[in-house]
Amino acid sequence: MILDLRTRAERLLPSGRRLPEAVWQRRHSAIVRLAAGCAVGLVVLAWAWGYGQPAAVAVLAAVAGPLALAVAPGLSRVVRAGATTCSLMAASVALVHLWGGVTEAHFVFFVMIGIVSLYQDWVPFGIAVVVVAAHHGVVGTLYPHAVFGHGGQGNPWMWAGVHAAFVLAASLAHLSSWRLHEDQVLSDPLTGLANRTLLEEVTHRLLARGGAVSLLLIDIDDFKVVNDGRGHAVGDELLLVLSERLRGCVRPGDVVARIGGDEFAVVVDGGPDVARAVAERALVAVSVPVPLDDGPLTVHCSVGVAASTDPTDRTAGALLRNADLAMYLAKAQGKNRLVVYADGMAEAARRRAGLAQDLAAAADAGQLEVHYQPTVRLADGRTTGFEALVRWNHPTRGLIPPVEFIPLAEETGAIAGIGSWVLREALRQGATWTAETGAPLRMAVNLSPRQFHDGSDVTALVVAALAETGFPADQLTLEVTEGVLVEDGDAVVAQLQSLRALGVRIAIDDFGTGFSGLSYLRHLPADIIKIDRSFVMDLPRGRSAVTLITSIVELAHTLGLDIVAEGVETEGQRQALADLDCGSAQGYLFARPEPADRAGAALAAGMPVRS
Repeated sequence: MILDLRTRAERLLPSGRRLPEAVWQRRHSAIVRLAAGCAVGLVVLAWAWGYGQPAAVAVLAAVAGPLALAVAPGLSRVVRAGATTCSLMAASVALVHLWGGVTEAHFVFFVMIGIVSLYQDWVPFGIAVVVVAAHHGVVGTLYPHAVFGHGGQGNPWMWAGVHAAFVLAASLAHLSSWRLHEDQVLSDPLTGLANRTLLEEVTHRLLARGGAVSLLLIDIDDFKVVNDGRGHAVGDELLLVLSERLRGCVRPGDVVARIGGDEFAVVVDGGPDVARAVAERALVAVSVPVPLDDGPLTVHCSVGVAASTDPTDRTAGALLRNADLAMYLAKAQGKNRLVVYADGMAEAARRRAGLAQDLAAAADAGQLEVHYQPTVRLADGRTTGFEALVRWNHPTRGLIPPVEFIPLAEETGAIAGIGSWVLREALRQGATWTAETGAPLRMAVNLSPRQFHDGSDVTALVVAALAETGFPADQLTLEVTEGVLVEDGDAVVAQLQSLRALGVRIAIDDFGTGFSGLSYLRHLPADIIKIDRSFVMDLPRGRSAVTLITSIVELAHTLGLDIVAEGVETEGQRQALADLDCGSAQGYLFARPEPADRAGAALAAGMPVRS
């Protein structure tokens, strides 16, 4: 019965958002400081007006005493706000008594009501009303001259009710103003979904009830490509469609929010199993082609899932942080998938952040070095050139695998500086080997897609490196992946054409694994195709691998392109490639990537390095 009456009463009260924690803390700190100032000021007044030390001590205890609870960090918001309200009400009572019941002294109650309204909570107002009614009724009856400076002395309880009614009216006005006319928008203006502020509030309320709560963080893969390729209007249209699909994936009571340009979040009232089911529906819903005016568009998403299983950190911030870590891992694992947060991911993220910071200075600190893997002509087994591959010797963590730090360099932008350094080092070494052998040795250097898309002038970079090292342009091969065409393909093709005009050869690395495939080959200014190791590994018995490589070789020959096969590890693979008329190859069968001195020693001996 009591709970039912409470629920009905709450429905009658104006409703609004709960203050974010940071905002509440700032306001609370200011109110505590004000209450402490009131305590000091009233003590000074008591002494100045001749009330003596006992009265001053009593005022100090009444006003400053509750502040001990107000500043206790382990207590809830309600308790701390109630404590400061008691302090401010005690200050109001003290002023009325020190001023001998002067009517104007009662105005301080309304001032304090305005102050406690900053909490945007009914509890402080309830305390204020109770204090006013009790003080004016009880104390007004016992000491009427100390409370009332007018005819109210004859009927103190009536006037207590009048004062309490005015306080209640002021409370309602203030709280309604804060809650109904707040300037914080709680919905996303484009999609109409909840925004981040409302998401955090809903999550907090669900966590406060107890039980399992989960959060999904959904990021649209390669959304920037849509904006750059089709324009922001199409990007907005796509977001509207996807937001409606995500609404259809959740259950009643779950909340979908847009918290960034292409980031969505879902608060799920349930554990990880329920959240995983919602995430799987979201993956499927997002991947359905979206019909647009300029043609259908297919996108995918990466989803991170976190659940409130940690009893020590049941906060909205912790759920968001953990879901973000899981989503980031889903991106790193290839996108278009979901990952559920597990212990250890936070440590992995800290390690990754530390590596990113160290990587920025690795080249200047002399921690990077270039290793060289030979390219071998299958017809006679001779080394015709080398591919330059960067390695990182971390001062405390040892050798960091390229698969770990190269993607990190791509994400942070450090790849531009690293790529420039590798190019100069490789060309310098190539010039030395060419002079020592008297043969035109080729040098292959990888270029990152980031170097093309960050506004860098790749042609100017290559021209400067060639001039600095004296390495002939026609002995340089620059390797790019099909991914360079993902953003601003026309500009990239123009840069590749200008490089070819210098005499530099262009190789398409990891051919067949990118988004473009064979259909884009005729648009690329290329000289060499590098067959990815994933196709080579099934040789010689894999029928589909033989068929595919045969098709690539025939296509390359038709277009006048050379071919290099990567990842050759067995004699059977080498023989199969030779039989398929593949011109050159790289792989552990011939040599592992080695530092310059060891690779050069093998070159001088007239044979490839063997491991």
